[in-house]
Amino acid sequence: MEQRTEIASLGEFGLINHLTKNIELQQASSVLGVGDDAAVLDHYGKQIVLTTDMLVEGVHFDLMYTPLRHLGYKSVVVNLSDIYAMNAQPTQITISIAISNKFSVEALDEFYEGVYAACEKYGVDLVGGDTCSSRTGFVISVTAIGEVSPDQYVQRSTAQKGDLVCVSGDLGGAFLGLTLLERERQIYLENPQVQPDLEGEKYIVGRLLKPEARKDIISFFADSELRPTSMMDISDGLSSEILHITNNSRLGCILYEEKIPVHDDARQAAFKFGLDPTACALSGGEDYELLFTIKQEDYDKLVLNEQISVIGYMTEPEAGAHILTKGGNKFKITAQGWNAFKEQ
Repeated sequence: MEQRTEIASLGEFGLINHLTKNIELQQASSVLGVGDDAAVLDHYGKQIVLTTDMLVEGVHFDLMYTPLRHLGYKSVVVNLSDIYAMNAQPTQITISIAISNKFSVEALDEFYEGVYAACEKYGVDLVGGDTCSSRTGFVISVTAIGEVSPDQYVQRSTAQKGDLVCVSGDLGGAFLGLTLLERERQIYLENPQVQPDLEGEKYIVGRLLKPEARKDIISFFADSELRPTSMMDISDGLSSEILHITNNSRLGCILYEEKIPVHDDARQAAFKFGLDPTACALSGGEDYELLFTIKQEDYDKLVLNEQISVIGYMTEPEAGAHILTKGGNKFKITAQGWNAFKEQ
């Protein structure tokens, strides 16, 4: 039988020491890490970028089908994605958790294995955090810190009329992974003898449970001396995010349905579930791809990267935000993305 160590046997500081005892700092700018009242960072004249995000059990994740290691990894990645969306490089994170007594030390070890795997992959340091008890499930709060050369950060509000609208990777996969896992969860709850059927759906399940942040795209921008005119990451669905850019930049846009990238596995899954792949790309969240605009004259640099798709262009504000379908119809884009405060 697997050993179970009660968290209460360690106490708060014992738990912090247990979870952070093997940290090795990778960044020269991490002067002082875990173990004091605050971390000390030295950024050598670079501008600091800061973001924070919260994940709540029953709202953002379901532990019935989310492995703790994957959850730890994803908790870090979703925050790093926000740093990359500013055209910055993440350097440090802090992580705070609230936990109930249903979790053992071994369970938290699994969670932190995922946290450390993400830190190692993206070259960031865990430099602090907090733990407390929770009566309503597992709550995770991550703050990410990054740096960017002076005034090279990119905002949502700085797109220009005529700019090309671009996305990295492909869209809709995470939403379809969620649809599949929720379906299997419901079947299991109704009949626990039935084993989940995830065969052939590795891609969409992976897009939900183990997303990656687009460090490679930010590196490509630097190598190509290309700076987007506006940018954000796609966490709540393409339609919601493009409206953030149009509203904040006081512009309109035209997107082309045929240009929106959807992975073949995601497309087939959508058909299997009776869903429209484009609707999944527009309204599904958690893809953590980058949505950005660039000047038309930078197009030649862009085509060198197969991971980037041009899906439309920015227009005058009076034109509004629209999508042109494959059939030639024009529809107004509405924010159908995930809403954290809607009835669950």
